[in-house]
Amino acid sequence: QVQVVESGGGLVQAGGSLRLSCTASGLTFDDYDMGWFRQAPGTEREGVSCFNWLGGSTYYGDSVKGRFTFSRDNGKNTLYLKMNSLKPENTGMYYCTAGPAESELGCSLLREEYRYWGKGTQVTISS
Repeated sequence: QVQVVESGGGLVQAGGSLRLSCTASGLTFDDYDMGWFRQAPGTEREGVSCFNWLGGSTYYGDSVKGRFTFSRDNGKNTLYLKMNSLKPENTGMYYCTAGPAESELGCSLLREEYRYWGKGTQVTISS
């Protein structure tokens, strides 16, 4: 049984930083792309960052490039999203997700490409 669990959310002031963690069990990381999505109230869930295990490539949404960094700890089956220079518009529930890796060429920021989802961790940025 696949389980995905996020942690690390919280309330910070604009300009601050947070590091989210995601632990996944019951799956072989090499077979999956991993992603982080954000959903604000009343909006669609949107892709923030993803990692393609096969090719080792990372992608970021335009709004977070240069501020967010995706990393992993293979030994702990844990992924991280370091978020710097946070803005109020980064507020939302952050979800970690895993989807079957189609190739080594890259990963997707489309929600429908992912299969397993955590319950999310709330991030709130005050102005």
